[in-house]
Amino acid sequence: MERIKLKKLLKNLPDLLVKGSKEIEITGICSNSKLVAPGNLFIAKKGLNHDGARFIPSAVESGATAILTDFYDPFFPHTVQIIAPDVAAVEAALAQEYYHHASEQLFLVGITGTNGKTTTSYMVKYLLDQMHLSCGLIGTIEWIVGQHVFPAAQTTPDVISNYKLFHEMVTQSCQACVMEVSSHALDQRRVHTIEFDVAVFTNLTQDHLDYHHTMQAYARAKARLFQSLKKGKKPYVKTGVINSDSPYAELMMSECALTYAIDREADLRASHISLTPEGTHCDVSYRGKIYPFSTRLIGRHNIYNSLAAAGVGLAKGYQLDEILKTLSRFSNVQGRLERVENPQGLHIFVDYAHTDDALANVLRTLKEIVKGRLITVFGCGGNRDQAKRPKMGSIVEQLSDVAIVTSDNPRSEDPLEIISHILSGFKHPSQALCIPDREEAIRKAISLCTPADIVLIAGKGHETYQIFSQRTISFDDRLVAQQALNSTSLKNL
Repeated sequence: MERIKLKKLLKNLPDLLVKGSKEIEITGICSNSKLVAPGNLFIAKKGLNHDGARFIPSAVESGATAILTDFYDPFFPHTVQIIAPDVAAVEAALAQEYYHHASEQLFLVGITGTNGKTTTSYMVKYLLDQMHLSCGLIGTIEWIVGQHVFPAAQTTPDVISNYKLFHEMVTQSCQACVMEVSSHALDQRRVHTIEFDVAVFTNLTQDHLDYHHTMQAYARAKARLFQSLKKGKKPYVKTGVINSDSPYAELMMSECALTYAIDREADLRASHISLTPEGTHCDVSYRGKIYPFSTRLIGRHNIYNSLAAAGVGLAKGYQLDEILKTLSRFSNVQGRLERVENPQGLHIFVDYAHTDDALANVLRTLKEIVKGRLITVFGCGGNRDQAKRPKMGSIVEQLSDVAIVTSDNPRSEDPLEIISHILSGFKHPSQALCIPDREEAIRKAISLCTPADIVLIAGKGHETYQIFSQRTISFDDRLVAQQALNSTSLKNL
């Protein structure tokens, strides 16, 4: 733990009221009372469900020597208290200072949108790494810091964790970082003070309305990432890389924007797209020139992801022919149209698609390349946006030959009630196979599959667990599918 005098930590925040000595040494900054270590400064801020001030006694008991809060607490006169009306804003400034403004030493790329963030982020990391710009990653699946990989606790971490990760990346000789930036993080100001060099907008379709309530509020939250490009200390104009095929593109436009598209005019535009089970080919036009591009990734949506990553490369100053050549070597991301290999020659794919738009994209992609039937296994998460459930059901009925409705992460909801919501979107619900047990549903799908068919197992992708009301169990769609493929009953398929 690095020690720093409180007065040094506060040197750029002279207007704060401090009750107690500034000569004490701080060993760390923490906003979770359960993680407080001796000598830490505890951030007592208001969250969505809890007021951090309630946890001051626990933090002090764990050894916190200073507290950042909005009101002085007379019950702790021997603990240094820093009083600020906007605790969240001061928290970010303190984190920046404690971690030596590490973010300013990195080329930072923030990616937001409903779908495509994860794949695009891995493509950007791959591109920058191949261009000898060592790149860290903060995203849905994992956090990559140099040679170290950590399972992600959430898509976009809290303010302090972000700056800590930036500091560790610099320590590990990273020169860049790509982040998935969720709408929740933008709304909750988890990235409010981070100065991104490039911000990417992938798309915006219905999701998270349990939190944002309206699409307009959801879109406004996403737009904050692009508004932030106008601010900061870095002495140059930052770039917004925008999918202009999205009806929300105009809202995301920044002072310096680079657009990409398939259907509309854009700086980067793909045309003459050819989709196969082995990969995708297209032409990319840029500044009057045409560049051929091939990728091992499957589907139209991955053309968008490739264009977005190429836009980041252009913003960094790389040449497009070298960018596309590099991206053509990129393989897949776990849980994103990930193939389950098997000796039977069956086409089994696992994908994270858990919104109606993402599911439609994946199903249309597979529909274009399937020779036989398209068999889809899917469900919807509990305690999440209920309005998308019938929409997802309708899309699967339209685009699949066999629909198997099952559980996703039901959380505290009744799985059968979730299935009922999904079935309300079917015109002919009796034709759907309803199998609440996800393992049984996957086994059923694979038992129906022939070499001409494709099975899509959608919704959970890379996840290795399933969440129920009272327990969380180990569950990996890929492993369950592999076990089903290896079972005795399937060996003669």
